[in-house]
Amino acid sequence: MMHADLIDQDDLLGQLRALGFEMPAGATAEQACECAVRGLSEPRAKALRGMVEQMYTSSATILPAVRQAIEKQLLPALAQFNSNRS
Repeated sequence: MMHADLIDQDDLLGQLRALGFEMPAGATAEQACECAVRGLSEPRAKALRGMVEQMYTSSATILPAVRQAIEKQLLPALAQFNSNRS
């Protein structure tokens, strides 16, 4: 559940699903991030960048497992996608 000051694994999966990413039931934060970065396109990358930016600039606390998944999976994939476009 999303709490005003806490972002947990369920929140991450919910936000990714809300953006249109399909996640397997019971996925971990890391598995969800792996699914989200498969076959990145410009609209998907833009949506992910916006989600991560919102999470990191909000006053909410991102639980360590969620932060680690974002930093290990999403951020490198987005950086790679941007460098491939240049």
